[in-house]
Amino acid sequence: PGDVDISSVVSIGSGGSILSPAIKDHLREQLPGVLVMDSFGASETGAAGAVLDQGGPAQGPRFTVNAQMTVLDEDWRPVVPGSGARGMLARRGHIPLGYWKDDEKTAATFITDPDGVRWVIPGDFATIEADNTITLFGRGSVCINSGGEKIFPEEVEAALKAHPGVFDAVVVGVPDDRFGERVAAIVTARDADAPPTLDELQAFCRLHLAGYKVPRELHLTGTIPRTPVGKPDYRWAKRIALGEPA
Repeated sequence: PGDVDISSVVSIGSGGSILSPAIKDHLREQLPGVLVMDSFGASETGAAGAVLDQGGPAQGPRFTVNAQMTVLDEDWRPVVPGSGARGMLARRGHIPLGYWKDDEKTAATFITDPDGVRWVIPGDFATIEADNTITLFGRGSVCINSGGEKIFPEEVEAALKAHPGVFDAVVVGVPDDRFGERVAAIVTARDADAPPTLDELQAFCRLHLAGYKVPRELHLTGTIPRTPVGKPDYRWAKRIALGEPA
């Protein structure tokens, strides 16, 4: 509101869920000179890094990280910076011993590389850029496999949120007879009386995404529940997309 004094605001940060590029750009337009940033981490890794964006158009989930973080390939070796190779985000050093009374989950999340170094793998796919920053693609547990192509919901959600008619969005995969899975979007409209159509969102998304990542179905909802730290509830979204009770 215009009667609120925001002259003391110097920064806006998010630590639970990454702010979409569209939201960051809007905040910078409304609050010029205010630092807008994301912090990255997980329960298993602790605080691990901060977003690279330093003014100008938001670049998305690309982070500067501490020396204990890297991206490991399938042989548990660091990927070559700038090669474009994808792997799993990993942290070494002061990490937990494991999960309480859950040996199976501990073995899957805490690994030892060929050199005897112990790492925690929280489950995020990523790559190392030429400047040694790390770009996150998304969680493997919610990755959509459509016709053999991996689609990370976070990327599609960011494109949807950039549409002026979309207030919030979450993306999941639903069964498809031909491709195995297809992309389904659950969207909250800014104007409930004039929500965007599937055709409108598909045309918009094609400006930002490869064709196979574009949503194939749309589900409108009045609100999208999130966890206490702001993360999307993908289990809820899957039930909505499948027509099951929420």
